[in-house]
Amino acid sequence: MIPANAPNAHCPEQAQEAPWQSELRHACRDLDALLAHLGLSRDDFPQGLDPRPDFPLRVPWPFVARMRPGDPMDPLLRQVLPLAEERRAVDGFVTDPVGDGAAQALPGLLHKYHGRILLTVTGACGVHCRYCFRRHFPYAEANPGTGHLAATRDYLLQHPEVQEVILSGGDPLSLPDSRLETLIRALEDIPHLSRLRLHTRQPVVLPSRVTDGLVQMLESTRLRPVVVVHINHAQEIDATLGMALARLRKAGVALYNQAVLLAGVNDTLAAQQALAEKLFDSGVQPLYVHLLDRVAGAAHFEVAEDEAVALFERLRGRLPGYLMPRLVREEPGAHAKLPRA
Repeated sequence: MIPANAPNAHCPEQAQEAPWQSELRHACRDLDALLAHLGLSRDDFPQGLDPRPDFPLRVPWPFVARMRPGDPMDPLLRQVLPLAEERRAVDGFVTDPVGDGAAQALPGLLHKYHGRILLTVTGACGVHCRYCFRRHFPYAEANPGTGHLAATRDYLLQHPEVQEVILSGGDPLSLPDSRLETLIRALEDIPHLSRLRLHTRQPVVLPSRVTDGLVQMLESTRLRPVVVVHINHAQEIDATLGMALARLRKAGVALYNQAVLLAGVNDTLAAQQALAEKLFDSGVQPLYVHLLDRVAGAAHFEVAEDEAVALFERLRGRLPGYLMPRLVREEPGAHAKLPRA
């Protein structure tokens, strides 16, 4: 729900936009407004906040509603809160930690792994997660967009071994249904493609993004649809998200989850066990938990690899095999994500 005092909360000229677009447009971008809504102040963060971050604050109110008021250590708040320490330079933390630049065959077309390519179809995202590995990505230059769709199609036709296209960003579900459908229909015309994968956090922060149009689009495409959502903590899963995920499942979409292991957010046995179990209860298969991509500005989220491996060895004793996600790291130039536990 958008708070009644949100800027432009009642804007008649936007009356025709979809509910999710309105919620996205009214997402919280003001740090003090976010803190006030949660009953917090800057004094609750002795480590210091960044009042004017280079990577701006953005979080939709439906996601804020799942945060615990009065708790400066809330795991959802920590994921979006710009801390002053983001400005601290740390050795090994760089602007392109996973080698996206070197893997770019065309603007916005990344070809890292055999049999699949990834398209950064937009730089827009519903939420600005502070640990985002693409927070420095040059989206203005690296976007297939309408100007490069012909070149993208030619590239795919020249690579018949590619069976799967991954739509990423930003977040591909930041695109309106009409633009997304144009893109999907163009991909359907490439005969050797068989799977369409969307990597998205949008249904998590904006469950209303799972529209009738999106469901029908994924249900009707000849490509096998796979949606990989990004949920880091069980608290992110509420009844509204559960209903959105159920709609996707009913449309025949295979649902998987990728999470990131984050210090102070989900780096405990209880948090990981609860996440896996709640994902499964929601019809989502736990797939990966990533070690932090070492992106500049996110060093305070890092969990040491030996600690992470020890945590997942303990987790293995708590979960049945089918609920156990794989702990992985993405390394530039590697042929696949590298298992760690």
